[in-house]
Amino acid sequence: MDKPVVDHRIYTIRPRGMAAFLDAFDQLALPILLRHLGPPLGFYTSSIGPLNQVVHLWGYDSLDDFEKRSAARDADPDFAAYLHATRDLVVAQETRIIRPAHLPSLSRW
Repeated sequence: MDKPVVDHRIYTIRPRGMAAFLDAFDQLALPILLRHLGPPLGFYTSSIGPLNQVVHLWGYDSLDDFEKRSAARDADPDFAAYLHATRDLVVAQETRIIRPAHLPSLSRW
């Protein structure tokens, strides 16, 4: 992984709301996120364990980079439409900043 700071987010979506959430995310949020954050490192939905969850990972060069790009995303006037469209679909959100663990045994992978 070439990004030393990763924003790891888990959204829990109300039961039977995943299709509507993914559609709103794809149509309303993703163009804004790509513009301000760049492409995600990963985007997943849960299938075993806690269900109705969306997990996405966005990479940054530093905490300052994270803060600047996040502020630009939040200030984008189009972002409010996504937040409004998903207000009844998202029941919980977890946000973590994680960093890669440098293990010598993994360097050959």
